[in-house]
Amino acid sequence: WAGGMVVPLDATLTPDERSNIIRHAEPKLIIASSSFEDEIESAQEHLKGLVGVSMNSLGQMSADSEPMTHTDTDLEDLAVVIYTSGTTGSPKGVMLSHRNISSNIAAALRVIDIEPQDNFFSVLPLHHVFEATAGMLLPLTVGATITYSRSLKPNEIREDLEASQATMLVAVPLLLEKVLKGIHRGVRNAPLIRRALFHGLSGTSRLIDTVGSGAGARKLRRSVRLKAGMESLKYIVSGGAALPPWVSEGLQRLGFTVLQGYGLSETSPALTFNTPMASKIASVGPPLPGIELRIDDPDTEGNGEIIAKGATIMTGYYKNPDATAEMIDEAGWLHTGDLGRVDSDGFYYITGRQRSIIVTPGGKNIYPEEVEEVLQVSPLIEEALILRGWNERTGNEQVEAIIFPSFEELHARFEIKNVQRPTDGQIREVIGEEIKRCTQSLAAFKRPKIFSVREEEFPKTTTRKIKRYLFERNISSVPSE
Repeated sequence: WAGGMVVPLDATLTPDERSNIIRHAEPKLIIASSSFEDEIESAQEHLKGLVGVSMNSLGQMSADSEPMTHTDTDLEDLAVVIYTSGTTGSPKGVMLSHRNISSNIAAALRVIDIEPQDNFFSVLPLHHVFEATAGMLLPLTVGATITYSRSLKPNEIREDLEASQATMLVAVPLLLEKVLKGIHRGVRNAPLIRRALFHGLSGTSRLIDTVGSGAGARKLRRSVRLKAGMESLKYIVSGGAALPPWVSEGLQRLGFTVLQGYGLSETSPALTFNTPMASKIASVGPPLPGIELRIDDPDTEGNGEIIAKGATIMTGYYKNPDATAEMIDEAGWLHTGDLGRVDSDGFYYITGRQRSIIVTPGGKNIYPEEVEEVLQVSPLIEEALILRGWNERTGNEQVEAIIFPSFEELHARFEIKNVQRPTDGQIREVIGEEIKRCTQSLAAFKRPKIFSVREEEFPKTTTRKIKRYLFERNISSVPSE
């Protein structure tokens, strides 16, 4: 309204990280809660004329304070500068114009039916462009409701979902993985008759498989959805990272409609989207209307870097023309750094990150995400990270796995064997066997040869992506044999 641009900041950053961004952005106004007053005062020492506004004292502002002046805004004007979450290092300021964001919203509304009666359930941070565009600006555009979760605690998310009767959930894959694994745990802990019903309906030894379409199956699906607080959901929209097919399949077998898309902060964010009418589980979908995508320099299997053009592409990185030139070439193509392929129907598939690819001494390519996906299917493995590692004993480069186990599942497994306090060695032995079991379907050169076990979750960005670069720079491995 005032013609300014917004720089949303992540409140979970360290003071030094916030300070660096503030000095780089050089804002005229900072709005924050009173807990950040010291940081604002520090910033004011370096930035002349900087005004700080405390959210806690807004009611004390003078009625005759000078009002802001309305300024007409052009679509090409800068709307926001989004500082990236930095999964690969130092964050950069992504400049998005009003045209970038409004074009992305308009494209989305052409492929999915959103109505004023819909209620979006928000759990992701609003400083991230995925939630800001898909979870806030999109519903506001059509007059829908937004319900904000009071916390990220699973029980409170479930309670708030149920109470709000939300119809739309915008989420990242890690959250959906935890939802599905929570449902699996609930079934394993259920009475024998209920477990047998799942086995009988699936027709396999898996807990949840093709459940069927009869009245009993529908009743079972509804029961599971009710217990998860998700019965009212019309769509689950997944973005921010590739959604493992086993998660999408598992949720869809329970009657959820899962729609996966793909994009970057630099693309406002969505580039592709599976629609309710045209969807493929393993795919991130076809390009949105107005988006031009291409696989650059594909290999013999069709894998190459995904590059994009369109009205949603950022105007550049704030005060960083060199980084902009590296990302957007002279022909206007934005190089995403993501590897993928496209099928004959125009559906795109993400195969990995260009900088994360592992090349074996024999010249074979390993996509870490592929290996991580098969590992995380295991109920014993909560999170997995695949890296280029080194065997300290032999000095050879090898595929390394870092595992954060599901300690609840591990201890349940040991209790069956009457082991109350498993040693680190016993835990390591079980995890090692589980890695071998899960990766049998992969080519031998893709299987981890060394691994380590973490006692706590991996550090993540606020959009729940593992900060891979922290481990790529400081690899500590233990031989598995």
